[in-house]
Amino acid sequence: MTFEQALPDIFLLLMAISVFLYAMLDGFDLGVGLLLPHDNKEFRNRMIASIGPFWDANETWLVLAIGILLIAFPQAYSMVLKELYIPALFLLIGLILRGVAFDFRAKAVTKFSSLWDKTFTTGSCMTSLAQGYMLGSYVMGFETHVSAILFSCLSAVCVTLAYASIGGAWLVLKTDGELQKLAARKARVAGWGMAVGIVSICIINPVINPLIIERWFTLPQAILLMPIPVMSFILLLINDYYLKHVPVGGDKACWLPFVCISVLFFLCLLGLAYSFYPYVIPNKLLAADAASATASLKFVFYGVAIVLPVILAYTLLSYRLFKGKTTKLEYY
Repeated sequence: MTFEQALPDIFLLLMAISVFLYAMLDGFDLGVGLLLPHDNKEFRNRMIASIGPFWDANETWLVLAIGILLIAFPQAYSMVLKELYIPALFLLIGLILRGVAFDFRAKAVTKFSSLWDKTFTTGSCMTSLAQGYMLGSYVMGFETHVSAILFSCLSAVCVTLAYASIGGAWLVLKTDGELQKLAARKARVAGWGMAVGIVSICIINPVINPLIIERWFTLPQAILLMPIPVMSFILLLINDYYLKHVPVGGDKACWLPFVCISVLFFLCLLGLAYSFYPYVIPNKLLAADAASATASLKFVFYGVAIVLPVILAYTLLSYRLFKGKTTKLEYY
């Protein structure tokens, strides 16, 4: 296979990397928004402070993923936008509510701060549910029958619980004391819900999609793929045990829940990618058929080769600069 022939697959990989990093990074700040306790202003302030330096930049990965889809697979982008117009609208409204609420509650401190916190939670919930519904609808190939809609609704709930779980894990990493224990309890409950959701989707998806049965349940693939569900189960157990006993060992392993859930996200994405490759739209549109002209893909590839390392560099730098437990978020 030549470089030109491999370009559609390369862009599929780049888009998958962007989606994973978005789900992991923006997932935790969406989760923090979902977990805000509206009866404790001090906890809310510390929780918001824990995502203050990161939350806006995390959305860069969503922009990159959509940009790759638009430029590299314009036919697929057109189909996605056409079929998911309404949930995409709710997604944008949720993101706008989050942005407005965050700035107003932090920079214009008034008696309405609790209202802005509720708005931030509302925006986080709308965004999470919309993304989950869009994912479920995408997996179903944008079918509109009742079972497909129910599957999309289940996916919306699962993604929201997954974000709440990784958000709680982030707070375990970035906070201490009673807030850390509260976050661990909430993350643990969300983790149970996430686990039930993952198992449900793994059962339902093969029933409604013959391609998945062929790829996952025939030999020797079934044996070779066994490490994915086994590792997922082990990660869920480790995560649940740690969250149940927070803080463990002087809190030196406070990073463990966040890493466990991040790896779990990666395994889920890996399973999804294996299930539908080489389709860019499951069972409807192959990546090779939806790709732009080779000259366009080569031009965009060189641009991404420059932009992607820059985004990675400033992301790593920001997390390096603001490592450690959260301090008070202030604006001067």
